[in-house]
Amino acid sequence: MRKYSDLIDQTYDFPTEEFKVKNDELQFHEVDLMGIIKKYGTPLKLTYLPKISENIDFSYQIFQKAIKKHKYEGDYTYAYCTKSSHFRFVLEEALASDSHIETSSAFDIPLVRSLYETGKLTKQHFIICNGFKRPLYLEKVTQLLNDGFANCIPILDNLNELDFYLEKSEKDFQVGIRVASDEEPNFAFYTSRLGIRYGDILPYYQEKIKGSKAELKMLHFFINTGIKDSAYYWSELSRFIYKYCELKKVCPELDSVDIGGGFPIKNSLTFEYDYEYMADQIVANIQWICKKNHVPVPNIFTEFGNFTVGESGATIYSVLDQKLQNDKELWYMMDGSFITHMPDVWGTNHKFILLPINHWKSHYHKVNLGGLTCDSMDYYDSEAHISEVFLPQYDEKETLFFGFFNTGAYQESLGGYGGIQHCLIPAPKHVIVKKDKDGNLKDELFAPDQESEAMMKILGY
Repeated sequence: MRKYSDLIDQTYDFPTEEFKVKNDELQFHEVDLMGIIKKYGTPLKLTYLPKISENIDFSYQIFQKAIKKHKYEGDYTYAYCTKSSHFRFVLEEALASDSHIETSSAFDIPLVRSLYETGKLTKQHFIICNGFKRPLYLEKVTQLLNDGFANCIPILDNLNELDFYLEKSEKDFQVGIRVASDEEPNFAFYTSRLGIRYGDILPYYQEKIKGSKAELKMLHFFINTGIKDSAYYWSELSRFIYKYCELKKVCPELDSVDIGGGFPIKNSLTFEYDYEYMADQIVANIQWICKKNHVPVPNIFTEFGNFTVGESGATIYSVLDQKLQNDKELWYMMDGSFITHMPDVWGTNHKFILLPINHWKSHYHKVNLGGLTCDSMDYYDSEAHISEVFLPQYDEKETLFFGFFNTGAYQESLGGYGGIQHCLIPAPKHVIVKKDKDGNLKDELFAPDQESEAMMKILGY
């Protein structure tokens, strides 16, 4: 029987940029995972902060390269979608890397205030306020406008939103309009519920915005499936830019487009995506359409959430025991839950990279991974969409540890971090890894395991 390391070497191009094995133990971005486990135990969430700045820098490089290549006369601005992960250490890392931010809730605005008060964010940062806004969100956005956040741009999501800003704003301000894009043909409905219909945008500008104290700065576009090299994506982007050109001819102050919907991230060891080609083609397509319509090209904004923070994260478990439930179904029971810790696995059948931390020289076999809740859906199947995964054989004498990688986006928010979760499974401890001024890796405990007293208080005990 072959060793687990043989299986990986023969199946994938390994080691990779992110992963390598040293002394029979896996390293993630050169982080000594077994050292982290011995120090903090499992289950645990790990955030490797330098990956956030690496991805932001990379995006700036490829878009600026495309702008230079095509002699594109607009600028490029990177914005981070806070909904992907609201943790302070994530936003501070993003802002330190020349990122701006996009918000989606009234409760985002206190985060903006806190970052401003600590000097991490300035009144010159772009704050793109997205989403369908309830009264509190409208109030908090207006307060930013009145307090001199010069580049706070509320993105109008419906025909009535502007009325509040016009009434409550004490000075002139900028706005954007979100265009209601069409969904993919296989989606459950045809047009996005968010944004304003294409046919309503031009008359809305002429009747409500033109001549008011609102200046239309940005046209906003969002594709739910992200930036893909597909006929659907290029068709929707082209349609959007044609609308920009039509509006630009009557609205000279319009100078920016936000192409929301982000780059994908690696969800397997065989992942392939040509980021540089996509950036180049986006710039080229926008320029070609604008030139054809005889209008100046817009500044380009992207708002990347998963791409910013996803690849910085790992979720690490240990095998508590193995159970052979019939002749062929072998289960590894882990010290956590997919439903509570990684809800995308359960809710959207999302696949993450799965690798063992230790025992790489051990023999391997097929297993099923089972979570701790009593729900039958609390399990994980393989990247190939079959019923089992391959991991090293269970050893009663030495615990087997394994991790899911690139789990840094959405999982804490969707799982209800710090709240009440299925079967009262506690949130795991969270460890941050950063680089010190000399470039050495340094780990610190951000949050311990969730305790029962915190749950009892929420539940009224």
